Amino acid sequence: RHPLATFFHLFFRVSAIITYLFCDWFSNSFVACFVTILLLLSFDFWSVKNVTGRLLVGLRWWNQIDEDGKSHWVFEAKRVTASTEAEARIFWLGLIICPVIWTVFFFSTLFSLRLKWLALVIAGISLQTANLYGYIHCKLGGQKSIS
Repeated sequence: RHPLATFFHLFFRVSAIITYLFCDWFSNSFVACFVTILLLLSFDFWSVKNVTGRLLVGLRWWNQIDEDGKSHWVFEAKRVTASTEAEARIFWLGLIICPVIWTVFFFSTLFSLRLKWLALVIAGISLQTANLYGYIHCKLGGQKSIS
């Protein structure tokens, strides 16, 4: 069991969403809100990609560049995972639901003409869907096993 990994898997994601929703109430500084949310999204991306995916579902992915300069995506999957079914379910639900929420934020930001927030929402969608894309590929076709 990995309760700390499960906590941080959801903590950074939910914190970024809550901060986006309520940042205007606590701060008048757009830059402070933007930087705070972007840092939370970056922490989330790193922790999910490098820690929680490996611990909770036994999956890992990364992009590797060879000597010729060509980019190669590498997907790995563990044969046997040490996590519980509940941890795996929390991992996948968090991985799927949060990009959907950021997509809703995209359309609400676009239609409400809060265009200065659009770059942040696009960054949120990009980081969240990159992890989702990587882990779906790991789940469907992880070739190597993690040592």
